[in-house]
Amino acid sequence: MPLISLHDRAALAARFRTDPALHLFELGDLDDTLWPNTAWYTASAEHGPVALLYSGGDTPVLLAFARPADVPPLEALLGRLRPFLPRRFTAGLPDGAERALAPDYAVERRTPLLRMLLTAALPAEDPAEIHYAAQPLTTADLADLRALLAEAYPEAWFDPRMLSGSGYVGVREDGRLLAAAGVHVHSPAQRVAVLGNVATHPDARGRGLARACVTALCHRLAATTDHLGLNVRTDNAPAIRLYRRLGFTTVATYNELVLSAAQPSGPA
Repeated sequence: MPLISLHDRAALAARFRTDPALHLFELGDLDDTLWPNTAWYTASAEHGPVALLYSGGDTPVLLAFARPADVPPLEALLGRLRPFLPRRFTAGLPDGAERALAPDYAVERRTPLLRMLLTAALPAEDPAEIHYAAQPLTTADLADLRALLAEAYPEAWFDPRMLSGSGYVGVREDGRLLAAAGVHVHSPAQRVAVLGNVATHPDARGRGLARACVTALCHRLAATTDHLGLNVRTDNAPAIRLYRRLGFTTVATYNELVLSAAQPSGPA
């Protein structure tokens, strides 16, 4: 099986547009600001799975999604890609696909996730129930946002550049940032966005702050987005209930993995 490097954005977009809900991240990474940090691989120039290696953050990210019927060819692609991967990276993969990277890589952490897509109109808000107003966050809020994520969501993947593009909103009380939500990727050209880093301080949970943040972001993104999604841990029942009430539907499941090069065994 050959390993082909892809460089044609239009061709990549056409592939991912066949299943945009599954490939929100890939479509978003075709945007001008993210494209220079991407490398794309496949085994067929015409069809089949594609693996994306993103190097724009502190830790490289490998994304290789497929529906169940396409997992075997995806695993074959990962096997071919294995010698060219970094020593340590985060990966988004279908359940079990990491076996294609063994024995060269070991799993440090596994987080099962749901991919949810906004498939219904946001419910109308009753003014009598709106107690918190989410406001845009800017680079001036960076320290406060980092502190909030450290308390509420320490494993979050955070790109400070999104603050400069008005990609985050938050709720403050007496000057203290208690909740926030942002976007991982947003491409008006591809009309996709993925929400992320929805976080509420442990002292302020159960008060509707996350709902205020997510609702505000959804409304802000509506004009430039046809496919709006998010990822949520499968064991985060309160968040899943919130997203379902807001009109999100589960469209896929996958694992977020931290993988590192396996240490070679010593002499017997």
